[in-house]
Amino acid sequence: MGHISKRYKKELEQVSQTPISLGEAVEKVKSFKSVKFDQTVECVLHLGIDTKLAEQLIRGSISLPHGVGKLKKVIAFCEDSDVEAAKKAGAIEAGCDELIKKITDGWMDFDVAIAAPKVMVKAGKLGRILGPQGKMPSPKNGTVTADVASAVAEFAAGKVEFKNDAGGNVHAVVGKQSFEKEKLIENIEAFLGHIKRMKPSSSKGTYIKKMCISATMSPGVLVIV
Repeated sequence: MGHISKRYKKELEQVSQTPISLGEAVEKVKSFKSVKFDQTVECVLHLGIDTKLAEQLIRGSISLPHGVGKLKKVIAFCEDSDVEAAKKAGAIEAGCDELIKKITDGWMDFDVAIAAPKVMVKAGKLGRILGPQGKMPSPKNGTVTADVASAVAEFAAGKVEFKNDAGGNVHAVVGKQSFEKEKLIENIEAFLGHIKRMKPSSSKGTYIKKMCISATMSPGVLVIV
């Protein structure tokens, strides 16, 4: 087990071992301000899904009401006719063959890749490079779309991608510690509602088993679902 700082231990002592209301949980997370940067706030949901069944996997993206406090570097694989629109929407690089070669040669300074369906045959060759880093465009999370410019604008502004892990947990950034309490609550409620609407029809029993929010360097706080 790694070293636990005195600061973290002190904050941990302030955390309830039983779930509390979302409002109380947000206030608690916002109170942990003993580090010198604006911590990112994350929401984690433990779902009652069978991750071995493809139809129960949870994956997608969502634009939160108040963003997440961070702009993302977005690139776009698209035809020449869409390059100008993609760049105006916020893409730091756009195109097809030259962009694919640039990435093949080792360039990876971006967060999200958007692709038009017509160029996915070519962009698909980057699967072995982008896949392990979670940057491969996919229809499931909205990064493969005919409306490249709109997708670029949404993801550049902080559209959140998510997918469950092997343990059935779904993680998502929901804002910054400096956000107003109500804005954090609204972002978290939007994410929670989105996940609820995605409940697989074959999932039985309790769907959302546990919910927790935390800041980057601070302990998690259990929330009543």
